[in-house]
Order: sequence, then structure tokens, then C-alpha cells
Amino acid sequence: MREYLVTFHKIVLDGAGRDRHVLQRRARVRARSDVGAAWEAKAIFCRALGIPDWRLLADTCEVVALAQSTA
Repeated sequence: MREYLVTFHKIVLDGAGRDRHVLQRRARVRARSDVGAAWEAKAIFCRALGIPDWRLLADTCEVVALAQSTA
């Protein structure tokens, strides 16, 4: 299993009318794939905030595989 960092952002307009990605939450999860990591992190996000759907508080979900240690 690999380790992934999953980041949730809310997109808001700044005073100049440009999109800004505001960090909502990060989760470090272990999964077999990036898709599995996204599902796990979304479930963690919902449980932690007591909401039924992560999209209520975030607009994006980004999954990044972390480097595996060679030790």
C-alpha cells in the first residue's frame, strides 16, 4: 500500500475577482491507489466535520502520492 496526501480546497473570489484556493483540510492516508486514497480521505473529511458530502465545504480534492522510503 502506498501513502497519499489528499488536500481539500474551497475556491473563493478575492477582491480582484480572481479564484483563490483556500485550504479546508488535509489527510494523509494509506491506500492501494489514488482513487482509493480519495475515497478514504473523503470519508475522513465527512466524519470529522459531521457532514454527509465533502462537496458542501470544499470544491476540489487533490491526491498526491508521497515518496516511498527505501529503508
